[in-house]
Amino acid sequence: MCFSAYANFTAAAAIGSIGVATLRHVHHPRGTLFALTPLLFALHQFAEGFVWLGLDHRIGMVAFNHAVFLFILYAQGILPFLMPLAVMLMEPPGWRWRKQIIAGFTIIGAVLCMWVTYAIMALPSLAIEEHNSIAYRNSETDNGIVGIAYILATCGALIFSTHTVIRWFGILNIIGLTIVLLVKGYAFTSIWCAYAAVLSILIYWQYRGRRINIDRPNVVMN
Repeated sequence: MCFSAYANFTAAAAIGSIGVATLRHVHHPRGTLFALTPLLFALHQFAEGFVWLGLDHRIGMVAFNHAVFLFILYAQGILPFLMPLAVMLMEPPGWRWRKQIIAGFTIIGAVLCMWVTYAIMALPSLAIEEHNSIAYRNSETDNGIVGIAYILATCGALIFSTHTVIRWFGILNIIGLTIVLLVKGYAFTSIWCAYAAVLSILIYWQYRGRRINIDRPNVVMN
């Protein structure tokens, strides 16, 4: 999130309350992981609030380093595995070719999660302030191959889902991702995660309106 710790903590409180409300409208266990998305993004924004406090020298270095580690671990490691897994769990019976593709994205996410976890544990990660945003740096995760795998894992499964709501969530994330890369690529991890966190609020309205039917797809069979 841009600007300050206050902005992150405020966003975390708002999105977190919506995340809790979303879970109240889950009617099938297989939809729980996807419904957790807003709440997890809220916790993620909360962690970045402590990164800002560290950059402002308002907390100690140990706490600051832990906050940086947690933020990068979720943003670059857990998220690209969690997202396709959540989509795969929600897919209705049948549709084998779609499930196989989504399973492929889940495997990519799992491998990426293991690689990022290794990288941030074995090598130092940096968080620096640039133009009122936070840029996160790690020598083993800042490369094109990791970037492509990340986009495929986080957005690919969303696009191939049988659920219209989830596909639109993926399309809007790709649009936001592209804009962030063009405008603030140096702080991509921070800005895009903030955008995705706000966008995840849409999930609440879909669960509340029961527009996601886990047992029945809403695309034309082909």
